[in-house]
Amino acid sequence: MRKLLLPLPAVILLTSVELLANKTSVEIKAPSASVKGTEVTVTINVTHKGNSKMHHTDWVWLKVNGQEVKRWEFSKEHLPAAGDFTLEYKITVTDDLKLEAEGHCNIHGTAGAKSMVIKAE
Repeated sequence: MRKLLLPLPAVILLTSVELLANKTSVEIKAPSASVKGTEVTVTINVTHKGNSKMHHTDWVWLKVNGQEVKRWEFSKEHLPAAGDFTLEYKITVTDDLKLEAEGHCNIHGTAGAKSMVIKAE
């Protein structure tokens, strides 16, 4: 019985690593509607616990209507400002715009893309 209990802490530790893994996540903030021809600011709030040469967000992208319009690249030599940080992108509303953003941790990956729509009025 004792032999079975010895590996138990190791099993618990190994299975909980994924629960503690910190994937980069994003949130998009922009107006839900805007007058055609108006320039709006899209704000991407990036959340990630870790900002060191070994563990950091390594990229964030923004797509508009399915096309990548901006990509921010980070590396151990060019780290983000902090673990949690904000990026901005200005765009002119010509029609309805579907915005998508995603960020990626160099170790744990991504929490997935987020999206929103700006309706052109």
